[in-house]
Amino acid sequence: MSKEFDTRLLHPRNWLTWFGLGVLWLIVQLPYPVLHTLGSTVGKMSRRFLKRRERIAARNIELCFPQMDAASREAMLEQNFMSLGMGLIETGMAWFWSDARVKKWFDVEGYDNLTKALQQHRGVMVVGVHFMSLELGGRVMGLCRPMMATYRRHNDPLMEWVQTKGRLRSNKAMIDRRNLRGLVQALKAGEAVWFAPDQDYGPKGSVFAPFFSVNEAATTNGTWVLSRLSGAAMLSITMVRKANKKGYVLHISDVMSDYPVNDEIDAASYMNKIIENEILRAPEQYLWVHRRFKTRPRGEASLYHAASPH
Repeated sequence: MSKEFDTRLLHPRNWLTWFGLGVLWLIVQLPYPVLHTLGSTVGKMSRRFLKRRERIAARNIELCFPQMDAASREAMLEQNFMSLGMGLIETGMAWFWSDARVKKWFDVEGYDNLTKALQQHRGVMVVGVHFMSLELGGRVMGLCRPMMATYRRHNDPLMEWVQTKGRLRSNKAMIDRRNLRGLVQALKAGEAVWFAPDQDYGPKGSVFAPFFSVNEAATTNGTWVLSRLSGAAMLSITMVRKANKKGYVLHISDVMSDYPVNDEIDAASYMNKIIENEILRAPEQYLWVHRRFKTRPRGEASLYHAASPH
């Protein structure tokens, strides 16, 4: 992970990527209300080309909200793809907008919670959620208070350089999510470190715990391990898109005072409930296209029917 530019990134094999990045840079110079309309429209149109992702999202919504009628689920699915298109635009905003322009479009609720937690000098684990606006949320979070964040390296060296450069515009460092020692050291040094325990990271290092209406969802035990090793405070930070093209709100929760540190199943169930409550702020903006329930208990069939296994 480095912001240093490598001239090998100028190789002709990267020219198409450079062209795409240039187009994205040009697009995000447009006024925000225009970007909102453009992103929503592109996202809505993308459904016809992303049929596998559409099936996955529809199945996740069905599994998590079984009480919801078919018309409501279809409306959420439609809004979810509109949000997916906005996510692409918001990535460009996060990487290419100036600090001043970003600041014009967001409000913060609960900033004192973060300040008080950091004043305890024991590090703060910042629990994030995979909303479509996640990339922009990271930029906004850093403008409030520069942090460190866990991440997975991009397979493309050019995209790795671009995303790292964009993310470090307002934050301190990126830490590989497999680097447990680095994470614990940062927390013990009193840093705020962001990570998102809301995805299915496979059976290794996971336990099964309830998530919405799915009784057994593979849930990383990384939160529990980090809590025990670092003794850090924990709170959640979520950014959601306002209605009517009005920008964003960054929500910073109170410190979690009753996190069950003595049992990993209880800890996973507790964290999933926290994540559920954050998702319910704007469920249509959540990353439902991820196969959240792909890992099943041994011998249990896939929950994704016709969705591809890969």
